[in-house]
Amino acid sequence: MAKIDVYAQTGKKSGSVDVQDAVFARPNNTALLHEVVVREQASRRQGTHATKDRGMVSGGGKKPWRQKGTGRARAGSNRSPLWKGGGVAQGPQPRDYSYRMPRKKVRAALQVALSQALRDGRLAALGELELSAPKTKEFVTVLKQLDAPQGTILVVTELNETLGLASRNVPGVVVVEANDLTPYDVVTAHRLLISKDALAHFEGGSNAA
Repeated sequence: MAKIDVYAQTGKKSGSVDVQDAVFARPNNTALLHEVVVREQASRRQGTHATKDRGMVSGGGKKPWRQKGTGRARAGSNRSPLWKGGGVAQGPQPRDYSYRMPRKKVRAALQVALSQALRDGRLAALGELELSAPKTKEFVTVLKQLDAPQGTILVVTELNETLGLASRNVPGVVVVEANDLTPYDVVTAHRLLISKDALAHFEGGSNAA
Protein backbone atom coordinates (compact mmCIF):
# COMPACT_ATOMS: atom_id res chain seq x y z
CA MET A 1 0.00 0.00 0.00
CA ALA A 2 1.06 3.58 -0.59
CA LYS A 3 2.21 5.64 2.37
CA ILE A 4 1.68 9.32 3.15
CA ASP A 5 3.76 11.20 5.69
CA VAL A 6 1.77 12.68 8.57
CA TYR A 7 2.74 16.00 10.15
CA ALA A 8 1.58 17.62 13.35
CA GLN A 9 0.53 21.27 13.21
CA THR A 10 3.87 22.10 14.81
CA GLY A 11 5.55 21.01 11.57
CA LYS A 12 7.15 17.87 12.99
CA LYS A 13 6.66 14.55 11.25
CA SER A 14 4.59 12.28 13.47
CA GLY A 15 4.62 9.16 11.32
CA SER A 16 2.95 7.86 8.20
CA VAL A 17 -0.38 6.40 7.17
CA ASP A 18 -1.17 3.58 4.75
CA VAL A 19 -3.60 4.50 1.97
CA GLN A 20 -5.25 2.53 -0.78
CA ASP A 21 -3.30 2.11 -4.00
CA ALA A 22 -6.57 2.38 -5.95
CA VAL A 23 -6.84 6.02 -4.82
CA PHE A 24 -3.30 7.26 -4.17
CA ALA A 25 -1.18 5.07 -6.45
CA ARG A 26 -3.07 5.16 -9.72
CA PRO A 27 -1.02 5.37 -12.92
CA ASN A 28 -0.95 8.74 -14.62
CA ASN A 29 -3.70 9.34 -17.17
CA THR A 30 -2.99 12.67 -18.82
CA ALA A 31 -5.87 12.42 -21.28
CA LEU A 32 -8.48 11.84 -18.59
CA LEU A 33 -7.07 14.54 -16.34
CA HIS A 34 -6.97 17.04 -19.20
CA GLU A 35 -10.57 16.30 -20.16
CA VAL A 36 -11.88 16.82 -16.62
CA VAL A 37 -9.78 19.95 -15.98
CA VAL A 38 -10.98 21.55 -19.22
CA ARG A 39 -14.56 20.79 -18.22
CA GLU A 40 -14.04 22.51 -14.86
CA GLN A 41 -12.40 25.53 -16.45
CA ALA A 42 -15.36 25.81 -18.81
CA SER A 43 -17.75 25.64 -15.85
CA ARG A 44 -15.90 28.52 -14.17
CA ARG A 45 -16.32 30.85 -17.14
CA GLN A 46 -18.70 33.71 -16.43
CA GLY A 47 -20.04 33.82 -19.97
CA THR A 48 -21.15 37.44 -19.60
CA HIS A 49 -19.72 38.60 -22.94
CA ALA A 50 -22.22 40.37 -25.18
CA THR A 51 -22.39 42.48 -28.34
CA LYS A 52 -25.22 44.58 -29.73
CA ASP A 53 -26.91 43.47 -32.90
CA ARG A 54 -28.53 45.94 -35.29
CA GLY A 55 -31.74 45.95 -33.29
CA MET A 56 -29.94 47.03 -30.10
CA VAL A 57 -27.83 49.86 -31.53
CA SER A 58 -29.32 53.32 -31.20
CA GLY A 59 -30.04 55.26 -34.37
CA GLY A 60 -31.19 54.05 -37.73
CA GLY A 61 -34.86 54.18 -38.53
CA LYS A 62 -34.72 56.37 -41.59
CA LYS A 63 -33.52 54.98 -44.89
CA PRO A 64 -30.18 56.73 -45.64
CA TRP A 65 -31.11 57.46 -49.27
CA ARG A 66 -33.68 56.43 -51.77
CA GLN A 67 -33.56 52.97 -53.24
CA LYS A 68 -32.79 53.92 -56.86
CA GLY A 69 -31.18 56.68 -58.83
CA THR A 70 -28.23 57.64 -56.64
CA GLY A 71 -25.71 55.21 -58.11
CA ARG A 72 -24.87 53.95 -54.64
CA ALA A 73 -25.55 50.55 -53.18
CA ARG A 74 -28.93 49.91 -51.64
CA ALA A 75 -29.08 50.73 -47.93
CA GLY A 76 -31.95 50.39 -45.52
CA SER A 77 -30.34 51.51 -42.26
CA ASN A 78 -27.13 53.11 -41.10
CA ARG A 79 -27.09 50.63 -38.19
CA SER A 80 -26.36 47.72 -40.54
CA PRO A 81 -23.40 45.51 -39.57
CA LEU A 82 -21.74 46.72 -42.79
CA TRP A 83 -21.64 50.29 -41.53
CA LYS A 84 -19.29 51.89 -39.04
CA GLY A 85 -21.14 52.17 -35.74
CA GLY A 86 -23.61 49.54 -36.77
CA GLY A 87 -24.55 46.38 -34.97
CA VAL A 88 -22.41 43.26 -34.78
CA ALA A 89 -23.54 40.29 -36.84
CA GLN A 90 -23.49 36.94 -35.03
CA GLY A 91 -21.45 38.30 -32.13
CA PRO A 92 -21.09 36.55 -28.77
CA GLN A 93 -24.04 36.57 -26.38
CA PRO A 94 -24.28 35.57 -22.70
CA ARG A 95 -24.20 31.80 -22.34
CA ASP A 96 -23.45 29.00 -19.92
CA TYR A 97 -20.27 27.10 -20.81
CA SER A 98 -20.69 24.35 -18.23
CA TYR A 99 -21.48 20.79 -19.20
CA ARG A 100 -21.94 17.56 -17.33
CA MET A 101 -19.61 14.62 -17.13
CA PRO A 102 -20.05 11.16 -15.54
CA ARG A 103 -19.29 11.22 -11.83
CA LYS A 104 -17.14 8.12 -12.09
CA LYS A 105 -14.96 9.90 -14.62
CA VAL A 106 -14.52 12.93 -12.38
CA ARG A 107 -13.76 10.71 -9.38
CA ALA A 108 -11.18 8.76 -11.38
CA ALA A 109 -9.53 11.99 -12.51
CA LEU A 110 -9.35 13.19 -8.89
CA GLN A 111 -7.65 9.95 -7.88
CA VAL A 112 -5.17 10.30 -10.75
CA ALA A 113 -4.40 13.87 -9.65
CA LEU A 114 -3.94 12.83 -6.00
CA SER A 115 -1.65 9.97 -7.02
CA GLN A 116 0.49 12.29 -9.13
CA ALA A 117 0.68 14.85 -6.32
CA LEU A 118 1.92 12.12 -3.96
CA ARG A 119 4.58 11.01 -6.46
CA ASP A 120 5.66 14.64 -6.91
CA GLY A 121 6.07 15.11 -3.17
CA ARG A 122 3.37 17.78 -3.03
CA LEU A 123 0.94 15.82 -0.85
CA ALA A 124 1.15 15.26 2.88
CA ALA A 125 -1.26 14.33 5.67
CA LEU A 126 -2.03 16.56 8.61
CA GLY A 127 -2.87 15.38 12.10
CA GLU A 128 -5.27 17.30 14.30
CA LEU A 129 -5.50 21.01 13.52
CA GLU A 130 -6.73 22.96 16.51
CA LEU A 131 -6.88 26.75 16.78
CA SER A 132 -7.55 28.39 20.14
CA ALA A 133 -9.39 31.28 18.49
CA PRO A 134 -10.45 32.43 15.01
CA LYS A 135 -7.29 34.50 14.61
CA THR A 136 -5.52 34.87 11.28
CA LYS A 137 -2.19 35.37 13.06
CA GLU A 138 -2.44 31.97 14.74
CA PHE A 139 -3.34 30.27 11.46
CA VAL A 140 -0.42 31.94 9.68
CA THR A 141 1.91 30.67 12.43
CA VAL A 142 0.68 27.11 11.80
CA LEU A 143 1.29 27.52 8.07
CA LYS A 144 4.85 28.67 8.69
CA GLN A 145 5.50 25.68 10.94
CA LEU A 146 4.17 23.39 8.22
CA ASP A 147 6.25 25.17 5.57
CA ALA A 148 3.09 25.83 3.57
CA PRO A 149 3.81 28.45 0.88
CA GLN A 150 1.33 30.37 -1.23
CA GLY A 151 -0.57 27.98 -3.43
CA THR A 152 -1.24 25.56 -0.56
CA ILE A 153 -4.62 23.86 -0.28
CA LEU A 154 -5.66 22.53 3.10
CA VAL A 155 -8.32 19.81 2.87
CA VAL A 156 -10.50 19.07 5.89
CA THR A 157 -13.56 16.90 6.41
CA GLU A 158 -15.68 19.80 7.65
CA LEU A 159 -14.77 23.47 7.73
CA ASN A 160 -15.70 24.79 11.16
CA GLU A 161 -16.30 28.45 11.92
CA THR A 162 -13.02 28.97 13.77
CA LEU A 163 -10.87 27.67 10.92
CA GLY A 164 -13.01 29.41 8.31
CA LEU A 165 -12.66 32.84 9.96
CA ALA A 166 -8.94 32.37 10.64
CA SER A 167 -8.07 31.33 7.08
CA ARG A 168 -10.30 33.48 4.88
CA ASN A 169 -7.93 36.48 4.78
CA VAL A 170 -4.71 34.56 4.09
CA PRO A 171 -3.70 35.19 0.45
CA GLY A 172 -2.72 32.20 -1.65
CA VAL A 173 -3.91 29.59 0.87
CA VAL A 174 -7.29 27.91 0.50
CA VAL A 175 -9.11 25.67 2.96
CA VAL A 176 -11.70 23.39 1.36
CA GLU A 177 -13.85 20.53 2.49
CA ALA A 178 -12.96 17.13 1.09
CA ASN A 179 -16.27 16.88 -0.74
CA ASP A 180 -15.50 20.11 -2.64
CA LEU A 181 -11.96 19.24 -3.75
CA THR A 182 -11.65 19.00 -7.54
CA PRO A 183 -8.96 17.67 -9.89
CA TYR A 184 -8.25 21.24 -10.98
CA ASP A 185 -7.49 22.20 -7.36
CA VAL A 186 -5.04 19.32 -7.00
CA VAL A 187 -3.29 20.00 -10.32
CA THR A 188 -2.77 23.71 -9.58
CA ALA A 189 -1.78 23.37 -5.90
CA HIS A 190 1.87 23.87 -4.99
CA ARG A 191 1.27 21.84 -1.84
CA LEU A 192 -1.66 19.75 -0.66
CA LEU A 193 -2.25 19.12 3.04
CA ILE A 194 -5.03 16.65 3.77
CA SER A 195 -6.30 15.87 7.24
CA LYS A 196 -6.28 12.21 8.26
CA ASP A 197 -10.07 12.19 8.46
CA ALA A 198 -10.30 13.59 4.92
CA LEU A 199 -8.06 10.79 3.62
CA ALA A 200 -10.71 8.30 4.70
CA HIS A 201 -13.28 10.31 2.74
CA PHE A 202 -11.36 9.91 -0.51
CA GLU A 203 -10.81 6.22 0.09
CA GLY A 204 -14.53 5.83 0.61
CA GLY A 205 -15.10 7.03 -2.99
CA SER A 206 -17.87 9.42 -2.01
CA ASN A 207 -16.57 12.49 -3.78
CA ALA A 208 -19.31 14.17 -5.82
CA ALA A 209 -18.85 15.32 -9.41
